[in-house]
Amino acid sequence: MKMPSLFLSALLAVAAPLHAQSLPGDSVYHLPAATQDADGHPVAWSALRGQARVVSMFYTHCHLMCPLILENAKSVQKQLTPDERRRLGVVMVSLDPARDTPAAMREVAQRHRVPDGWRFLTPADNDVRAIASVLDVRYRFRDDGSINHTSVLVLLDAEGRIRARSEVNGAAADPAFLIQIKALLAGP
Repeated sequence: MKMPSLFLSALLAVAAPLHAQSLPGDSVYHLPAATQDADGHPVAWSALRGQARVVSMFYTHCHLMCPLILENAKSVQKQLTPDERRRLGVVMVSLDPARDTPAAMREVAQRHRVPDGWRFLTPADNDVRAIASVLDVRYRFRDDGSINHTSVLVLLDAEGRIRARSEVNGAAADPAFLIQIKALLAGP
């Protein structure tokens, strides 16, 4: 049975504060943000809890740094063991909800041949700045429709605490960032 979207959204709004009570104080998942996935299903920001993740912000109409962000994250995954890949989620969060529809998110994932399991999330318009803030991603819209933004991969532990950051300067993964990921995944 398929639940109506409004009912599911209301259920998430009630459950999120209960879920957040047991989070560490420095968790980014305290933020009560709403997103939708590339299939158009609602996903509470706090629902990402429970798995270590590499998270970045991008937009689908970018032709400069955003493709490098995707390639860099793919490079990170390629250098992990199969078990490490299984335990590390990858989440790409839109900076441009007006244009980053579920179809646009699916198309960019397909065009860039991202591995199965990646999540592409589009926040509600009023939640983009809040998510960018907790991830320390700065951005601004330009007159030509492009977005100047911090190009970074952020490593979150399963509880949503920031454990490492890697500035994206090219397609190759940062070796120091990989060491931090492997150390996190090796821990208890």
